[in-house]
Amino acid sequence: MTQNTPHHDLVAPGLEVFETLAEAALAAIPAPYAVAARRIAIRIEDFASPDMLAGLEMDDPFELTGLYEGIPLTEKSVMDQPMGPDTIWLFRRPILDEWADRGNVSLGEMVAHVLVHELAHHFGWSDDDIARIDPWWE
Repeated sequence: MTQNTPHHDLVAPGLEVFETLAEAALAAIPAPYAVAARRIAIRIEDFASPDMLAGLEMDDPFELTGLYEGIPLTEKSVMDQPMGPDTIWLFRRPILDEWADRGNVSLGEMVAHVLVHELAHHFGWSDDDIARIDPWWE
């Protein structure tokens, strides 16, 4: 924001900005995980769908910043019939709210944090694995 930009002219970052931030976060995934991480579809929506929330027994759409849909690599079998690509969903409005509440991280860091934690579900990562990739906990 420049000094001449009035606050009333500011708008929240849109889905396209979130897509760019998610792509940057995905590009920063270390080599041992990079190829597999790039096989996951990334979808960005304002909120989780009512069906997603119901499946998680959640009422408040602001409580869900991201969701992994798929079978974790630690549980996959050659016998599994894929129903679709593994997908990570990032939800713009809840992420923006958490980012604003924190006030001490960039939006890119917030998006990367949510993405890495959803990747953790895909890879079956431990907390130590997550901490090596995501410095959020430091």
